[in-house]
Amino acid sequence: MHPLPRPVLISAGVVAVIAVAFAGRSLAGGSSATSTPASSYTGHTYTPTPAAAGIVQRSDQRPVVHVAGAVRRPGVYRLGPNARVRDAVLRAGGATNDGDANGINLAAKLSDGQQVIVPLKAESVAAGAAVPAGSAPGSNAPVSLGSATVDQLDALDGVGPATAQKIIQWRTEHGGFSSVDDLGEVPGIGPKKLESLRPQVTP
Repeated sequence: MHPLPRPVLISAGVVAVIAVAFAGRSLAGGSSATSTPASSYTGHTYTPTPAAAGIVQRSDQRPVVHVAGAVRRPGVYRLGPNARVRDAVLRAGGATNDGDANGINLAAKLSDGQQVIVPLKAESVAAGAAVPAGSAPGSNAPVSLGSATVDQLDALDGVGPATAQKIIQWRTEHGGFSSVDDLGEVPGIGPKKLESLRPQVTP
């Protein structure tokens, strides 16, 4: 067998080198087309809603109260969640000159829908309800449950010292009487006694 001429061998070697280079380039291009670097991926950022994050939206806990009686600006007020009767009285401008803020429990915690009644001073009530000269006993005007003293309550028909004290205690704990019917909540005052006291008292 005769050896191939030198020019033929050189040409064949060049063709082989070009073929190898082309094959390698094709493999490199296919790899880059089918793979995506991890660093090039941008994920979607998830922002949880308040409900998903476990946050519970609470309703307004601030009580709305009605302040009445001997205050400078009676009306309906919304106060803080831990407000006391004292805060309600101050919000209404404080007690008037003839009002007795100490006649109610200023430290009692307020509840939504509560009515706070500031009574008149006992001496003012006593002066206004004085019996005219020559008047018969028992002709006095009805006694105010919101400002009456123990002695005034004790003078009512069917009320003794013990019951009078219970009335004062109930008034202090509940911030006053919104109606005569509240007397039925006082221990020792049943339906019959309540009816007998109704014409003798006012809230």
